[in-house]
Order: sequence, then structure tokens, then C-alpha cells
Amino acid sequence: MACISLNIEATALKFVRNCQNHSTSLFSANQQSCFKFSSANWNCSNFPVRPTSRRGFNTYKSFATAFNSLYVDNINPEERVVVLVIGGGGREHALCHTLRRSPSCDAIFCAPGNAGISSSGDATCIEDLDVLDSSAVIAFCHKWGVGLVVVGPEAPLVAGLANDLVKEGIPTFGPSSEAAALEGSKNFMKSLCDKYRIPTAKYQAFTDPSAAKEYIKQEGAPIVVKADGLAAGKGVIVAMTLEQAYEAVDSMLVENAFGSAGSRVIVEEYLEGEEASFFALVDGEHAIPLESAQDHKRVGDGDTGPNTGGMGAYSPAPVLTKELQSVVMESIILPTVKGMAEEGCKFVGVLYAGLMIEKKSGLPKLIEYNVRFGDPECQVLMVRLESDLVKVLLAACRGDLRGVSLDWSPGSAMVVVMASKGYPGNYQKGTIIRKLEEAEQVSPSVKVFHAGTAFDADGNFIATGGRVLGVTAKGEELEEARDRAYQAVEQISWPGGFYRRDIGWRALPQKQYS
Repeated sequence: MACISLNIEATALKFVRNCQNHSTSLFSANQQSCFKFSSANWNCSNFPVRPTSRRGFNTYKSFATAFNSLYVDNINPEERVVVLVIGGGGREHALCHTLRRSPSCDAIFCAPGNAGISSSGDATCIEDLDVLDSSAVIAFCHKWGVGLVVVGPEAPLVAGLANDLVKEGIPTFGPSSEAAALEGSKNFMKSLCDKYRIPTAKYQAFTDPSAAKEYIKQEGAPIVVKADGLAAGKGVIVAMTLEQAYEAVDSMLVENAFGSAGSRVIVEEYLEGEEASFFALVDGEHAIPLESAQDHKRVGDGDTGPNTGGMGAYSPAPVLTKELQSVVMESIILPTVKGMAEEGCKFVGVLYAGLMIEKKSGLPKLIEYNVRFGDPECQVLMVRLESDLVKVLLAACRGDLRGVSLDWSPGSAMVVVMASKGYPGNYQKGTIIRKLEEAEQVSPSVKVFHAGTAFDADGNFIATGGRVLGVTAKGEELEEARDRAYQAVEQISWPGGFYRRDIGWRALPQKQYS
């Protein structure tokens, strides 16, 4: 088949749609990188494509041949949209996986993506698109007819990416930079709680280390010290002694451990109870709840060691009863949505409330807000969601969530995070990971989401981050989901990794996996 003379971008987009419909990976074994769109003119006959092994393909095809064999003329562009997911972690992999199943989804791009996203066929990765450069993202959206942008990480939101995309008329699921201050500044969030009477822990904000230490001395330990700004999930110190609290203050305000993010600290009362995560989709005025989930922040079994971005999660969380979920909506989520609107910065996106169900009162208090799907909670929520996610997110972008309801699969889901040894401290990059396909063969309900992987020169998956894999499984009961997840974990060969062996311990009889 000769090199076709159609508009190459339109033709390539059709090809991308069908590659994703047929679980085809758009990366070359020779390149070992995600698909790039930087070339102005492609030679169709030399464009390499490798379909995934699950479909039984074992040869390389040229772009023209693969397009000719895979293209089916059944796509109505008026009913389906092209989606761009911003980010490259486990959360984004889970979002791509679920968006791909949406009937309203035409094709999915992910920028920058990662090796796992690309090789699974869940999206076409655009590794050279600078997601902090709004003009570059806008140009890409116009070029490829993107009808929905879903922003995963917080940094592009705080930088104003959603503002710029919305100004260009591109539907964007994610808050403006002003609204993203709910996560970008803990002081802003706490001030909003004060003004709109949202229950939260007692606190004071400080820029002077001596004043902060004096307050800590008055309040006593245990006590919590937080960096005001974004610190990649590491800016919270639960100090069990006064000395630990003083050290935390010095590391942030004196030693600048978190740079400008730690130029102000929040010193907060220690709340005793059980943590839970609550998510709601928001369209600026209305909010609808997602299912509950529970994270495991500490790095070690039994909730020991330093905080991390999350070592595992499960959904639903038994601690969040239906009655408590109603309390959270009425006392925390809806007052926040109303307050943000009254402050002139309507919130559009997902509100992720980190909660403490207080031991003494049994009622929820707000610990923190994130303005995006949590990671790893997103993984367990996405595998349980049965609604058309594209349609729901577009409704949020259009301010049309009133009356929308979500469908969820029955049963439970669990994710076990596999991290590089040394995390959350220093860790080695480039360690080889094997037998990922064997892990997913444990059960049809198992899915391995990639958070920090790439390919080496020999085509092996290698670890490039701290949290690297999210091994996720569903079950009729949480115990079945746990057993499947750990059975899958045990299939993976990765001497450079580790994982907690007690995910779900609060909700299940104690059982550890070796």
C-alpha cells in the first residue's frame, strides 16, 4: 500500500483511534519511547508500530499497513470526543484506562504519559509536550481536535493551565489557578474553613520559626507541622515529640527543605481517629459524591515510618458509612463549593477531601484538600466506575452536574503500591522490573497501573520514580480483592522494589503477605 496522500494529521488521528480500540501500542522497540508528534512530515511506509502481545501480534507493521488493516469507518465525531490527559503517573494511567472504556471517547492522548500507559494501549503518549507551557498545550489541542482536557497533577493547575485552556474554549476538567489554591496553599484552605465554618483542626500559620516554636511549646505534642505550599506529598510532619516539631519547623523555615512551599508553615492540632478520603465532582455550583476510599500514607506496615504519597488504598471504606458521607457533603463539600463561588473563584473539577473521623466525636473533620484525583485512591475508584466518564466530566465542565448520578460495580477494589527501595528517601533509578504480564494473568480483575516506568535499551521495564506500580484488583468482598492484589504482586520480579504487606488492615482481619 502506497503512502496515502490524505491530510496526515487527520489520518493519523483515525489510526490512533483504532490502535486504541484494538489495544495497539504506538511505540517502537527501536525508539523505546512514547509516540512523538514533532515531525511535520512522516514517511508512512517507515512508521513503526508494535501491537501488544495480548492480541497475538508478533511482527512490526508500517503505519500505512496497520492503518489499512485496523481502520473501521464507524466513528461519529459528533458523538465522541478526543481526550487529552495531562500527567504521567499511576493516577493518569487509571484515568486513561477508564476514559478509554467510555462510549463517548474517540481517542486518548496522554502527556507526557509513561511506558506502561503506552504499552498497554490505554493512550497514545506525547512525551515531548511541555504541560507547563499553556500555548504548547493549546496548540496541540487545536491541532488534534481535542474536545476534553483532564488535568491530573496539581502543578499545572496551580500554574494556571486550566485558566488558559478555558479562555480558548477548550473544555477542561480541573480548577482555575485561583481555585487550585485550596491545595496550593494550606493557609488559604484553613482561612476558607474559618470563614464558612467548615470543621477542621485548630491551627496557626507562621513565617517566624521562633513564634512557631513558642506556639508548639504552648500546645504540646503530638502536633502536626505542615508546609503551606505544594511539597509533593512530603510536607506534612506528624511530630510525636516537641523536639520533632522543632526540627520540622527548622527544616522548613530555616533550612528551606521545601523551598518557597515551606516559607510559611501551618502548625495544627493532632487529631486522633481514622483517616479517610472523600471525593466529589464539582461543576462550580453543584457537587456529586464519588465512592469512598481509604489510603495508607505511612511507608511501613502498621502505619509506621514517614509519610508518603500513598502506599495503597481500598474502596469502599467501611469507616465512611452512608450517614457519614451525607454529613461530609453537607458540612464540608457543599459549604466549600458555595464559599469558593462567593469568593469569586468557582471550583470546577474534583475535590479530594482528606478527612479524619475523630475518635472522640465520631464526626469528620477536614485535614486537607487536594484539587485532583488522589493517587492511589484514583486507581481503586476508576476500576469500580461503570458510568461514561467522558460524558460525566464534560457535564462538570459545562456546569451541568445537577441530577447526574454515577454507576459503580458492586464489591470492592484494592491497590497495592510497589515502590523503589529507599522511598520516600533516596532511591535507585533504573532497576529492572519483570513478569508484569504474569501479574495481570492472576485474574481478569487485576490491572497493573504504572506510575514511574520507562524502557531500557533492551526493552525491559525499569523504575524511574519512587512509587512505581499500582497493582489493583477487584473482588466481591474486600478480602477477595486483597488476596488477588497480593497474588499479583507476588508474580512480579523486582528485587529493587518493596511494598506494604498489610493494605486494608483497618477493615480486614490482620493478614500479611511475605
